[in-house]
Formats: sequence, structure tokens, C-alpha cells
Amino acid sequence: MANKEQGSVLKALDNKKATWFHVTTVIISGMGFFTDSYDLFVISLVTKLLGRIYYHNPGSSSPGSLPDGISAAVSGVAFAGTFIGQIFFGCLGDKLGRKRVYGLTLVIMTLCSICSGLSFGSDPKTVMFTLCFFRFWLGFGIGGDYPLSATIMSEYANKRTRGAFVAAVFAMQGFGILAAGCVSLIVSAIFDHKFPSPAYMVDPSASTVPQADYVWRIILMLGAVPALLTYYWRAKMPETARYTALVAKNTEQAASDMSKVLDVDIEAASAEHDLARVSSDEFGLFSKKFLQRHGLHLLGTATTWFLLDIAFYSQNLFQKDIFTTIGWLPSAKTMNAIQELYKIAKAQTLIALCGTVPGYWVTVFLIDWMGRFKIQVVGFSMMTVFLTCLAIPYHHWTLPNNQIGFIILYTLTFFFCNFGPNATTFIVPAEIFPARLRSTCHGISAASGKAGAMVGSFGFAALVKAVGMRVTLLIMAGISFVGLLFTFLVPEPKGKSLEELSGEAQPEKI
Repeated sequence: MANKEQGSVLKALDNKKATWFHVTTVIISGMGFFTDSYDLFVISLVTKLLGRIYYHNPGSSSPGSLPDGISAAVSGVAFAGTFIGQIFFGCLGDKLGRKRVYGLTLVIMTLCSICSGLSFGSDPKTVMFTLCFFRFWLGFGIGGDYPLSATIMSEYANKRTRGAFVAAVFAMQGFGILAAGCVSLIVSAIFDHKFPSPAYMVDPSASTVPQADYVWRIILMLGAVPALLTYYWRAKMPETARYTALVAKNTEQAASDMSKVLDVDIEAASAEHDLARVSSDEFGLFSKKFLQRHGLHLLGTATTWFLLDIAFYSQNLFQKDIFTTIGWLPSAKTMNAIQELYKIAKAQTLIALCGTVPGYWVTVFLIDWMGRFKIQVVGFSMMTVFLTCLAIPYHHWTLPNNQIGFIILYTLTFFFCNFGPNATTFIVPAEIFPARLRSTCHGISAASGKAGAMVGSFGFAALVKAVGMRVTLLIMAGISFVGLLFTFLVPEPKGKSLEELSGEAQPEKI
């Protein structure tokens, strides 16, 4: 029997204890992020294999590798699509509603994951061009998931545990990264067992079996599976009451939807009461009032996400190069092509298991106790400390007996990245802006982050070649410190309603 809730749809949302609906929303929204991270990070595992297959140079003493420009394009082109998708779908989510465009992003991700694995052609240029083409549109679909998932979860959650629910959606990214490593391990192990081949130094031509071309394709296409599994439930989700009541101004529909999902009896008059008590001053994104009320907030969320993603994605996408530089991975010529993929996947899976995934879930459990601001300050601070500790005595870490120390510090960097700004930069933009601009502002902040990811993916390798790994790590530490400074522009949303945070709950005082 439903309970009776008097007076306010928004109050019912803010005070309602967590229900099975909230849990299923986390899973449905989170599986999108699982797919996002799988697709974005799995490419770093297969680039070495692509180089061996398509850029083998007969007579060379070392295996083939992707040229620098092509490697950067393959790794980073999805971020360009994500950048555009975040802004496009963020704006669309405010214009048409969160639900109406939510399923479309999943369709795009599913189709482009499959098409990435089917990249046609036999010559290197054709394969790389089609792979980059489909990964750009894959990124476009992924981009839409950022503002829509964050906004939907924040608008459904109660104010006491909102941070944990939004963080749990984002934490599925950690499982996606882990799944990318595990799938690569399993597929490469199966193919290496079925089609054994000698190491490159023994027989360069035979070290890459023809069947290796199926390995990377299978790994990429499997990214479509989790998206397919949740499409039906995503399509069945109702529009959020905050959008329906405050933006679409359909109070009857808002009351009806929330009565079903929250298991309470809410009358349309309650939603009309909410509409009456929020500010009617609907200033736009480019207005003077938005600049005065939220300009510094948007600068803070966008800049911290930009700086964070430079460090986060450069280290994630080029882990294999860092591990090779310090000697943790064996020389490529001592392995065949599929064994090299297996070794790289094993190393990245270990980092994800020990540092990345725990960091996300520690955030989930502590964010509504510590608050977003403290977690972000701690995260940026510890990233600065650990990256500095890796950089200053860098030669020490390259010595054979010191590699474990490097890996421990490197893992701690990822832990505090995820128990820190990688989670909070996603959560806060979904909380502090008005309902009519919430998805747009989150999309702008997220797109700023992907601009940082492009800087990291296209610039990291070039920077290492220009100044060396030691100076590059020092630069990453400096970037993390600047991110710490910009954190002070962002307000603390802990324990407050979305309307209180955005200033919608009372008339604007400008």
C-alpha cells in the first residue's frame, strides 16, 4: 500500500529513503558508464597488436608499431566524438527531456562498438581510417551518457544520499576498465593456446599469426554487450519529476510518474505547489544573471575536469609505455603478438583491481559523509604528492630492484584520482545548476574534461619524446596542483536540495 505524501513532489524526492527503484536506476545508468569506459580504455590494450599486424617491417629488429600520429588518432579520436556528444546531448537533454534522448545514446554506442570491430579493408590506411571513423561516432554516443546519466540520477535521488547514488553510477566506469583488461586476458589466452607462435626474436614473420586479426576485433565488439542488455529498461524509465514539473511544467505527469516510482500518493496540486515556489526568473545560459550566479561555478567545474583528465587519461592510455620504460613489461621482441597483448592486459588489470576500482567505491561510501569538496581537495593533493615522488627520483625507479615501489606509488596515484576528482568532477555539475540548464552545464563541464583527455592522448607521447618521462610526470604533478587551486571555486552540495543549491527555491536576488 502506498504511503501518503503531502505538499511537495520535490520534498518527497528529497526525503524519500532509498528504494529498489533507486538501485535499478544506478544499474541501468551505470551500465552505460560500464560500456563507456570499456570502449574508451580497451583501445589502449590493442594498439600494440594493431602495430604488429598492420605495420610489420620485414627485417626490422623490433616488432611493428603504429606511427605516432596514427597511434594518437586511434587512441584519441573517440574523445573528439565524446567532446561533441557531451555538448550536443547535454543541450538536447534540457530542450527535449532527459528520457527522450537517453535511449538514443545507447543505440549509437552499441552500433559503433560492433562496427569498430568490423573495420573493413586489408591495407593499414583503410583499416585505421574506418576504425577511427567508427570510434569517433562511438565517442559521440558515449558523450551523451555523461550529462544524461548524471542528471537523471541526481534528480531522482534524495538529498541525504544523492552523492553516493551519482558516484555509484560513475563507479561503474571502474568495472568497465577492469572488464576491458579481463576480456583482453581471456581472449588473448584462448587464441595463444589455439594458435601458438614463436617470439619475434625467434621468427619475426611467424610471431604474428593471421588469427591475431580476429583478437582485437572480438575485444572491441564485446563492448556492445552490456549496452544491449540494458536498452529495454532504459527505454522504460519515466522522465524525472524535476524536469517534468520545473522545465516542461506538466505537473500532473510529474505527480503521476513519481507516485509510481516512489510508491507514494502524490497529487498534481503538490507539483503545482513546487512550481509556484520556485523562481520564475528563467535566465538563460548566456545571460548576465547566469554569469553572476553560476559563472564561477561553471568555470570551476569545467577547469577542474579539464585538468584532471589531462593527467588521468594520459596515464591510463599510455600505461603500457610507462611499464615498458621502467622495465616492468618484458621487451616486445621476446614475445609473440598475442602474448604481448596478454602481458599488457595483465598489468593494466592489476592496476585497475588494486587502485582504480577501490578508489571509485571508497568515494561511494564516504562522499555523503566527507562531502565533495574535501574528497576533491584530498584527491588532487595526493595526486600531486605521488606524481612528484615518482618524478623526482625517476632514475631510481627504473633500476631492476625498485620497480615494485614505482608500481605501488603509481597505483596510489590512481586510487586518489578515483577517490578524488575523477568522481567529484562528474557529480558536482549535476547538482549545482538550475534544472532547465543542468544537463547543458554538465555537458559543458564534461566536454571540458574531454578536451583535457585529448590533450593527454595526443600530447603525452610527444611530451615524453621531447622532455623525457621524468619531466612529463613533474608536469602532471603541476597540473594536479593547479586543479587543487580551482577546486575552491566549486561549492559544497552535501546535504542540500538541488533547488537550494541552484537558487531555484526562492526568488533570485541579483
